[in-house]
Amino acid sequence: MNARTLTLALLAGIAAFAAGAAGAPANWPAFRGPNSGGVSPEAHPPVKIGPTNGVLWSAEIPWSPSSPSVWGEHIFLTTFNDGKLETRAYSTHDGRVLWTRVAPTTKLEEYHMTEGSPASSTPITDGKVVVSYFGSFGLIAYDMDGKELWQFRLPLAETAGNFGSGTSPLLVGKRVILNRDLRAGSSILAVDLKTGAKLWETIRPESLTSYGSPILWKHDGIEEVIMAGALTLKAYDPATGAERWVVTGLPSYTCTTPVVGDGLLFFAGWSPGKADSPWPSWDSVVEKQDKNGDGKISVEEYDAGPAWFKAQDVDGDGFLTRKDWNQIGGLMKRGENVLLAIKPGGHGDVTATHVVWKATKGLPYVPCPLHYDGRVYLVKDGGMVSSFDAKTGKAFYTQERLPAQGGYYASPVAADGHLYFASLQGKLTVVNAGGDKPEVLHEADFGERISATPALVGDRLYLRTKTKLMAFGSEVTR
Repeated sequence: MNARTLTLALLAGIAAFAAGAAGAPANWPAFRGPNSGGVSPEAHPPVKIGPTNGVLWSAEIPWSPSSPSVWGEHIFLTTFNDGKLETRAYSTHDGRVLWTRVAPTTKLEEYHMTEGSPASSTPITDGKVVVSYFGSFGLIAYDMDGKELWQFRLPLAETAGNFGSGTSPLLVGKRVILNRDLRAGSSILAVDLKTGAKLWETIRPESLTSYGSPILWKHDGIEEVIMAGALTLKAYDPATGAERWVVTGLPSYTCTTPVVGDGLLFFAGWSPGKADSPWPSWDSVVEKQDKNGDGKISVEEYDAGPAWFKAQDVDGDGFLTRKDWNQIGGLMKRGENVLLAIKPGGHGDVTATHVVWKATKGLPYVPCPLHYDGRVYLVKDGGMVSSFDAKTGKAFYTQERLPAQGGYYASPVAADGHLYFASLQGKLTVVNAGGDKPEVLHEADFGERISATPALVGDRLYLRTKTKLMAFGSEVTR
């Protein structure tokens, strides 16, 4: 081989390597992707997708509200199938099931039959180990081929009103971080990713049931695990579990997960009990629902149904009383529905010193806030979207209504200058990022419930509906 031929061969090899690296599959390793942020900087997913448009493949799956996580050729889901708690791996190529593994349990946590599930937690992976959490079991880890590596059993989760668990695990280096805010005995803990051995556990005595997940905040050369709960947002040392700081003034119950961006931390949440959804007086409730006039309300008399009855029956005696009602109402009155921007640093209670700005409009109940390209986006029930400047809190627009109204459980996600919103009623809306109002680019109706947050990977979007796992891309239009 002469010098010119050798040079050409080397250049071709370098080009092929570069092309291969550029085309290597990106990842969406956890709930809402990298660090639960809902953003993929490298992805270019399709915009005009629907039940029959842009579909690469579609697979029938059991229903559960957990979201897909993606690594390489694997899509991971948790499912509740025929009474069994499963972790499943699907192929990104064609949607076929690569493996299914069951978390052995003798008793399921109680859960809301239509809104909750005993398989609501999204798996997390580092490309070597995949970890799933079930409130009925605890943590369980597999390798990428489905070989079980370890189990970390936990007591049966008991949530307020027996709604069911909602949190997902976090990976920080070789630690699996899990938060369990329960009706009693709330804590955040860490186990070793390789062995499943417990490393630390920190009690959260003031935190009642919450449904968000922990995230990692890196700043100023340090790492902090951030977790929102009832009334408070806290930071923990990931190595020891020691509490570093707290911000108060959160809602009485939290469903959302914070996000980071522009050097700040953002939390947004709403729960009933304030001016826009006031807690009724006990006397007004008794007057309408105490059918037999005994001064208390049984589950048969309660018109909101058994799940919400259990949520209000604080002492668990099978009746709602003035004491129960006022205790819940008192908690709700203490809560603040708010969007907060928090700067890093500090120790102890930093509420007065580190909250940079706050807002009180457009607050979400379930969907997490989204930080993208210098803005914070929110979507609330009714399909109302708000956008704020991340650094200053200036509102670009508030509560602009999308065509898809109704409830929202899935969190918004973003890539390639586009925002994706999926409603509980199964409608997907794609809008341009930025602007002084949401510019709608595309709408699609999938005709069935969407609770899971979409995954954006490479040139694809993965969507879990009530009965299907679907992959969308630009390769196919039909």
